[in-house]
Amino acid sequence: MPIVVLSIASGLMMLPLAGPWNAVVTSSVVALIMVLAIITGTAPAKRLISEAVDRSSRLRAFVLPYISVVSLKSPVVSVLTATFLVVLPFLLNDYYRDVLTLTGMYIVLALGLNLVVGQTGLLNLGYVAFYAIGAYTYAILSTGYGLSFWPGLAAGGASAALCAMLVGIPTLRLRGDYFAIVTLGMGEITRIVLNNWDGMTGGPNGIAKISRPTFAGYVMQTTLDFYFLALFLVMVTVFAMRRLIYSRIGRAWIAIREDEIAAEAMGIDTYRLKLLAFVLASSWAGIVGVFFAAKMAFVSPESFTFFESVMILCMVVLGGMGSISGIILGALLLIMLPEIFRDFQDYRMLAFGVALVLMMVFRPQGLLGSIKKAI
Repeated sequence: MPIVVLSIASGLMMLPLAGPWNAVVTSSVVALIMVLAIITGTAPAKRLISEAVDRSSRLRAFVLPYISVVSLKSPVVSVLTATFLVVLPFLLNDYYRDVLTLTGMYIVLALGLNLVVGQTGLLNLGYVAFYAIGAYTYAILSTGYGLSFWPGLAAGGASAALCAMLVGIPTLRLRGDYFAIVTLGMGEITRIVLNNWDGMTGGPNGIAKISRPTFAGYVMQTTLDFYFLALFLVMVTVFAMRRLIYSRIGRAWIAIREDEIAAEAMGIDTYRLKLLAFVLASSWAGIVGVFFAAKMAFVSPESFTFFESVMILCMVVLGGMGSISGIILGALLLIMLPEIFRDFQDYRMLAFGVALVLMMVFRPQGLLGSIKKAI
């Protein structure tokens, strides 16, 4: 009976928003999820699942010594991966190069957010605000003062970090949902300010004619140029994140995430380290904002909505909080799959919701979240 009630209720809620057919689809999906949850909760299903897990553990123990010979850290694998990433864009057209560049941007954004959500355990719902601050900082300095791209990267990252510090100093003493509400408000306030401060941000019209990146006198303006620039940013970010996670600061962040009271009792300055994570994550968002502004040569408030924050957070949760390779996988799935299945774009949000519900039920640690070390 609860299955019928909830499925009908979900369909009725979707009816005025998406029409009869989508309401029926939503109701059917909700019913299917609840039936699967009930089936997997029965004793025979639990026994079958436990036996399958036991077999997979034994298989993993048998195969693991052979897999370790060709690990992701192996120089051979690293060289092959680098060669593949360099050759790949020459085999694709401009559209797919642009999709790969967009994927690289979101990988860097998700890795930055992972410092706050995955490593420190703080829920940040306004991450897109610092992405917007970095983009508008470079847009204003480029169009008004002629600042070039490379100094603009530093300026965008620094401005986002400064704003994060101003927000974090009074609010990071809050815990749990209270901090999430503050960041949500920060994101919405930023978007409203960008929409209404016509003299500085151009209001809804945005800012156009932003300078493109240059390197040794060459102006980057093709999709191939921006692909390699995005690849460079991803490589630098992955290297920096690995160093941070394996450092004493990274271990302290994990301790705060697991039990903040216990970490504080052991002498960890939890407030200072949470502020550091928040500022570093925001600076990475600002850097990606500069890249976005330079790539598009135009920024407007419509590019920095709450949906962007949700998308980046979904990448972290889906891939596995705290796992670098998991977050990269999450970004690849959430950016590239909608492009591959573009014919079903009307059901994209429904698919995201179903995927997250299934992840929370069957694998709450994420796709690669069970890996103890970030690789």
